[in-house]
Amino acid sequence: MIDKLRIVKQRFDEISDLIIQPDIMVDQKRYVKLNKEYKDLQKIVEKGEVYEGAISNLNEAKEIISEGADDEMVEMAKMEVEEANEKISKLEEEIKFLLIPKDPEDSKNVIMEIRGGTGGDEASIFAGDLYRMYTKFASEKGWRVELEDLSEGTSGGFKEIIFSISGEEVYGTLKFESGVHRVQRVPQTETQGRVHTSAATVMVLPEAEEFDIDLKMSDVRVDYYCASGPGGQSVNTTYSAVRLTHIPTGVAAQCQDQKSQHKNKDKAFKVLRSRIYELELEKKLLEDSKKRKTLVASGDRSAKIRTYNYPQGRVTEHRIGLTLYDLSGVINGDISKIIEELKLAENAEKLKTETEF
Repeated sequence: MIDKLRIVKQRFDEISDLIIQPDIMVDQKRYVKLNKEYKDLQKIVEKGEVYEGAISNLNEAKEIISEGADDEMVEMAKMEVEEANEKISKLEEEIKFLLIPKDPEDSKNVIMEIRGGTGGDEASIFAGDLYRMYTKFASEKGWRVELEDLSEGTSGGFKEIIFSISGEEVYGTLKFESGVHRVQRVPQTETQGRVHTSAATVMVLPEAEEFDIDLKMSDVRVDYYCASGPGGQSVNTTYSAVRLTHIPTGVAAQCQDQKSQHKNKDKAFKVLRSRIYELELEKKLLEDSKKRKTLVASGDRSAKIRTYNYPQGRVTEHRIGLTLYDLSGVINGDISKIIEELKLAENAEKLKTETEF
């Protein structure tokens, strides 16, 4: 463990010198990459210093016991040994997880897309419930949410809503949310009190920065059209809405949320870049999945990942067999417990793989 921590410290010191070099600061892409690595290694280095301090305290206490000069001192040293061993054991577990190679996308902001699936109006209402759940969770984390585009449902909620979330470690926290979310409840329109099952699909894309992908303007077709839906007369009578199509991949993105054509175009480009970047990430995940099992099934959006059962007040996370009887709390944004359990399961799988290879 000490040897591994020294290697990390050596790399940390190396990066500390690099990020203040003028030629590195000019190369924005390399500077950002090194700065992220610096922050990740800093956590390990700080934890390593605490660990080495605990080892030093343990050795001092053992020395006092072996000398056996003073009964009172020996008794105190024995207590110190017990406490130090417990602390060292806990620190070793924490450091093991910190030493697992981190996904470089984890520190990115995200573009989230929620679409009502099977269930008609009820699916749109449920998509709205999920949107509120994520915005409340984001608010608790101190993250910023920005609406990118939406299509409202006929009885409330959304047929589709696209929004971005920015903050610290957003993708690393929310990446497990991609997949089909299922709800079981009595719809507002149901007169006989029967429980219906509806679904909504959630996609979490790491937000691509401009230097992440080489997006040539000559490869993008830009179409302008009149916005539809709420927004007032000025929105609906001017060509403010923008649709972008990436010709080589066929990937498209649109935005009509803003009255300004320019702002809609900027937002649409943000979504388009992230969708194209996600295609590349998906290929990488498929390659990685051949080496190890992963919970982040980005490529399989048809996978049912979670059920929200209203009659029983139950939320079931199918990937890890976790059931919580706190539906009200979860749907009001308290999804930390689910996310932490998913992270633990993923890290345990990574740790297992690290020892196998």
